[in-house]
Amino acid sequence: MNNIIFFGPPGAGKGTQAKIISNHLNVPHLSTGDILRTRILQEDDLSKKLKEIMSSGGLVSDEILNKIVNEKLNDCNDGFILDGYPRTLDQSNFLNNYLEQSRSSLDFIFNIDISFDVLKDRILKRSQEEDRDDDNIDALETRYSKYTEETKPVSEEYKHNNSSIFYEINGRNQIQEITSEIIKILEK
Repeated sequence: MNNIIFFGPPGAGKGTQAKIISNHLNVPHLSTGDILRTRILQEDDLSKKLKEIMSSGGLVSDEILNKIVNEKLNDCNDGFILDGYPRTLDQSNFLNNYLEQSRSSLDFIFNIDISFDVLKDRILKRSQEEDRDDDNIDALETRYSKYTEETKPVSEEYKHNNSSIFYEINGRNQIQEITSEIIKILEK
């Protein structure tokens, strides 16, 4: 079984790598961002609220994300790849409790490290290529600030408590170089 978490700031390439590794291992990729963007398309009161939160760079509440992730994890019998979750200490506690109750554990944690300046260039490019409303400078600055305040401490906690399965990845490298590095680690 492969239970994997990808950490890193917004635009670092977590989603790209998670998708590639998901295909490589044939393990479900659970991206809270993709799940929420799909939910927005339902055009109801919740979707309008989610769209407003996400387009301003805000983050969806722990309660909503924990519920979504719990539902998805219950369908992952052969492992999972989490991307964008956990991003807060409450979400981390929820995940750790879930793993304990399901008698499961994490196998690999990857942190894609990259500077804000490189991220800014990538996000603007992605915004043009994918026509994403949530990819703009104001939203990026808000999300990066929240990442620094909320998610970076979570990844540091995982690094401290799980150092034998925690891997720092240089996010400045090309996509294929990053993928090759991750696959080498997975195959050790």
